[in-house]
Amino acid sequence: MIQPSQKPKRIGDILIDSGLIDHEQLKVALVEQKISGKKLGQVVVDLGFISEQEAQRVIGDIFGIKYVDLSRMVPDHEALRLLPEDTARKTPALPLSLEGNTLQIALTEPDNILLLDRLKRLIGNPDIKLVPVATSRQDLLNAIDRFYGFALDLDSIIDELVNAQQNLQPIGDNIEETHPLVRLVNAIIAEAVKLKASDIHMEPEEHFIRIRYRIDGVLQQQHLLHKAFWSGMAVRIKVLSEMDMTETRLPQDGRMEMIVHGRRIFFRVSTLPTLHGENIVLRILDKEAGIVPLVQLGLETEQVQQLQLMMAKPEGIILITGPTGSGKTTTLYSILNERNDTAINIMTLEDPVEYQLELIRQTQVNEEIGLTFANGIRTLLRQDPDVILVGEVRDADTAEMAFRAAMTGHQVMASLHTNSAIGAFPRLLDLGVHTSVIATNIIGIIAQRLVRKLCEFCKTPYAPDPIEKRLLSLADDEQVSIYRAQGCEHCNHTGYKGRVAIMEILRMNKTLDELILQGADWNTLEQTALNFGFQPLHKAAAVKILKGVTSLEEATRVIDFTETMQQQTHG
Repeated sequence: MIQPSQKPKRIGDILIDSGLIDHEQLKVALVEQKISGKKLGQVVVDLGFISEQEAQRVIGDIFGIKYVDLSRMVPDHEALRLLPEDTARKTPALPLSLEGNTLQIALTEPDNILLLDRLKRLIGNPDIKLVPVATSRQDLLNAIDRFYGFALDLDSIIDELVNAQQNLQPIGDNIEETHPLVRLVNAIIAEAVKLKASDIHMEPEEHFIRIRYRIDGVLQQQHLLHKAFWSGMAVRIKVLSEMDMTETRLPQDGRMEMIVHGRRIFFRVSTLPTLHGENIVLRILDKEAGIVPLVQLGLETEQVQQLQLMMAKPEGIILITGPTGSGKTTTLYSILNERNDTAINIMTLEDPVEYQLELIRQTQVNEEIGLTFANGIRTLLRQDPDVILVGEVRDADTAEMAFRAAMTGHQVMASLHTNSAIGAFPRLLDLGVHTSVIATNIIGIIAQRLVRKLCEFCKTPYAPDPIEKRLLSLADDEQVSIYRAQGCEHCNHTGYKGRVAIMEILRMNKTLDELILQGADWNTLEQTALNFGFQPLHKAAAVKILKGVTSLEEATRVIDFTETMQQQTHG
């Protein structure tokens, strides 16, 4: 029997279900709606029953449209150029970000199809795709006042500062958003996010400030600014990150959040006194860029299958190893997201918590008050978890508690600082974990590195020379092409754009468990793993090189290929 389709809920019912208004208020609003002819959402705001922000959030939820708070919005000057100021005020509308041909635009009526068609005609570019987001009218008008009529690109702001010496005077915590030093900081942040940087380095020298962005794991100098700008810039960042703006002799740590290119982005901020002033580093925590589905990590099909088999085991420990900056956290979050479900209780201990995840209970370690990784695991075990994430196994107590959790019917995921998957075994022995515990409780070990991907627009093919063939385990007479970086405007003339994970995945089995119990040496463990199809890092990297994903030069920057040469020499 065909079931009748469910009627969509009306906005009045949704407002009641959300607890924003009651039935009596709805009756009054419906009468006023008949008299005024206005939409119900506007009526409940006019009557003072709810705020405009609350109404817009409800409307956004109904139509599947994101609500954006513009109070901490960082403008995108390229997007603003697409809509003249008079049109923005009359509509009202505010372009938030332009990425490729996609323009995100803030509106008070994001569901108004006729309005979106009119805006597209006014912009005059048929290739532009409009993505509406909801906001309140007052927030929208205030943002238009802040963003239009002022220089927003870096070069123009710097010219303005040079020509107006009074704007270089020390600033306080109540500085207006339109002040050129505020706009300068905003422009740097917006540019860094647009370039997909992971960190912003602001480094004072004797006579100038060096601005560098870490893009795809490599620092790139972007700007040199006059030293006169630094005092105001530093104060502005401290105010945003809730630091003591008068303290310049001691290091400080802080956090802030801003809306950049229409996305809510968190920043972890660190200051450090140096010879020429305070050095400031901002770590950019962009959830949309930092948390990706497992299948989008760039893994080979067989590697994804291996990970899925490991995740299917309900108890035991999965270890992810690699040096700092190798993408361990991203992989852990991707695995957690794959398992995230209302039927599973996932709990984490992190230092620090980088991304907030729905449904997952996240706890930040605080050793100053005694909340260590080891103590935290003890507490988590009393919270009925199914899956536990331990940010880092760094001492014997944490290792003991992590394995105890794995032994008592939980799936544990943890990171460990070793250079390879096989290297995790001696490291755990150093931490005091007994061989019998290691052998029976490890599900698998992942070792990984991040390498830059070659730019698809400018990568150049060439025939590898004899030494490069040996590094890639190719025969001397084998005819193949690999690629090198060139550089073009699409990749900021670096030859690379984006990064991909190179992984070696060691899935444990009974044979390897037996060897661990017997105290087998490194070579025996590795040879046995190879017999079961284990692919070490340099072999996994060779696959990416031969597919043209990355270059041999880039892979050898982070992965040791000398083992290949040694094996061939001994062979």
